[in-house]
Amino acid sequence: MQNTSTASASATGATKTRWTYKDFTWALSLFGTAVGAGVLFLPIKAGAGGFWPLVILALIAAPMTWFAHKSLARFVLSSKNPNADITDTVEEHYGKTGANLITFAYFFAIYPIVLIYGVGITNTVDSFMVNQLGMESIPRWLLSGVLIALMTAGVVFGKELMLKATSAMVYPLVIILLILSVYLIPDWNMSMIQTEADWSAMPKIIWLAIPIIVFSFNHSPVISQFAKEQRRIYGDEAVKKTDMITGGAAMMLMGFVMFFVFSVVLSMTPEQLNMAKEQNISVLSYLANVKDSPAISYLGPLVAFAAITSSYFGHFLGAHEGLVGLAKSRSKMPIANIEKISLAFIVITTWIVAIINPSILGMIETMGAPMIAGILFLLPVIAMQTVPAMAKYKTSVFARVFTVLCGIAAITSVIYGAF
Repeated sequence: MQNTSTASASATGATKTRWTYKDFTWALSLFGTAVGAGVLFLPIKAGAGGFWPLVILALIAAPMTWFAHKSLARFVLSSKNPNADITDTVEEHYGKTGANLITFAYFFAIYPIVLIYGVGITNTVDSFMVNQLGMESIPRWLLSGVLIALMTAGVVFGKELMLKATSAMVYPLVIILLILSVYLIPDWNMSMIQTEADWSAMPKIIWLAIPIIVFSFNHSPVISQFAKEQRRIYGDEAVKKTDMITGGAAMMLMGFVMFFVFSVVLSMTPEQLNMAKEQNISVLSYLANVKDSPAISYLGPLVAFAAITSSYFGHFLGAHEGLVGLAKSRSKMPIANIEKISLAFIVITTWIVAIINPSILGMIETMGAPMIAGILFLLPVIAMQTVPAMAKYKTSVFARVFTVLCGIAAITSVIYGAF
């Protein structure tokens, strides 16, 4: 009888450490959450410092992504409530004040991304109309207003349909980006590699590029749901699955996204990367304008449009829910009014920022990455040191130190850049 019990336990343990089809689909979901518009701006920033800093960034991207996301999953698993999300877990460990702080931080991690996509979609469509269709530019206030209104209408009046559409859109986007990466191989040149590296400036270049890596590889919005599902199936042993699946997603991101980044960077010159940054457009829109190829001329902007649109839907919903949550706890106004005012605030501010047209990379670095870094890189590790329930979920000392250093680097580089 004891032998049977032991064999059963061994079989269960083997299941937890063996890949299943469901594990693979979860890894794809995490991967798909991360692959959005940020990836289209990653080559411009990551490649701006030269080839060798890009190699180092590629080597640290996978452990950065894995350590941070597996720690956040462990944080969610540490709650006594099996249905707890990240806000519930913070409230359990740190009280209502802590939960309010995290809700506030989470809103300001997502809301700037909506602003970024308002600028990005306007620039992508304007560039496509002028360079590929040969049209005159539409006044920016009108073009941005129409685009933002259409995307928001899709969210408001067809939420379920939009969520299904954006989920379905991720995988064709990934395949097309992979095809484009391979398609660019004949255009690879040695200009980036031949550019003499300034090794003394290398640490600073890498430090200042970390925020864009944090932003582009972030899939924290889905971690709560993911951790809850693993806990439902595997109970207290769910941590083995969350570690394994987040590791798989990180390796997929490392392989696919960095291949795309290297392929784009090697097919361009340093001057072209700087030009794309100055024009404030995604790397695919820039390639469409300079490459004599019908495939890239039309496919590039369409991929950029689809990536930005799909990302906008998810982040708009998150920002709206976060703002409603913040206002609800501080106002006696009817919830329907709060929802309408919150919606109007996000739409109007996104429109204003799209008209102003600030640097997209600048917004990612100064507004998006620091809050994400605080929640994703610092919160779980701090909890491991301060919350008794997190004791059994501690990662290795190396993982904790590395994760904290990356989080601090992301935040301090933004402070440095501001001055």
